[in-house]
Amino acid sequence: MRGRVCVVTGASGGIGRAAAAGLARQGATVVLLVRSRERGQAARDEIVRATPGADVQLVLADLSSMAEVRRAAREIESRFPRVHVLVNNAASFSWRRRKTPDGFEVQWAVNHLAPFLLTSRLLPRLTGSAPARVVTVSSNSHFRGRMAWDDLQMERGLYRGLAMYSRTKLANVLFTRELARRTRGTGVVANAMHPGVVATDLLLNGFPPLKLLRRRFRTPEEGARTAVWLASSPEAAEMTGEYCIDERPVTPSPAARDDEAARRLWKVSAEMTGLA
Repeated sequence: MRGRVCVVTGASGGIGRAAAAGLARQGATVVLLVRSRERGQAARDEIVRATPGADVQLVLADLSSMAEVRRAAREIESRFPRVHVLVNNAASFSWRRRKTPDGFEVQWAVNHLAPFLLTSRLLPRLTGSAPARVVTVSSNSHFRGRMAWDDLQMERGLYRGLAMYSRTKLANVLFTRELARRTRGTGVVANAMHPGVVATDLLLNGFPPLKLLRRRFRTPEEGARTAVWLASSPEAAEMTGEYCIDERPVTPSPAARDDEAARRLWKVSAEMTGLA
């Protein structure tokens, strides 16, 4: 991975930090896209301590804001003439319905719209740097996800945080499927993955009773292994549009294999983010 630039979102902790560390160990220049400068700097220092000489850079952005996503994409383009890997890892979970400053439901904004917009804005740079890869961290919770096209952000009726999360994880797989279709033949490959049940702050803070069972869960390093494999391995270089677990493709849910839904979601997302 020497000479290759890898952008990892949500890299100040958990799976993102572990993926960034794994790529740094392979010699990549790693860009940590984080919300908090303090936490981002701590993550950078930790990675450099473990891998002396590693080239680890920071880009700050609150991915709940589409303006911030656009600004981060512009900064990455201005600082890095080449971008070879984008790992869409950042995620949010909430039991109650919260809105971003843009008026989007927060999970929909952070988990789906932000990676959609960031990837779309960086796609010319990725294509120009080909061979390049986009890795999106989804979850097996996508099997419970359903696209309610007339109410994607659960504005009507009872808000169910876990159902919303599952919907965004389904959106990750559908987005990856359509991205793979659109980039086929360009030298850019796109794949989604499930990290397993990982003892991250997202999981343990969202479900506090699970803290009692954290020793049974995967470590962030174990959860990041498939993301690093998709970003760097020769075996994954030609694979695109796949959903992977434990470094191998598996079959996602029937809803995640719906090409018409994938195209529809792309169109809706482009309209929401102003890309249409």
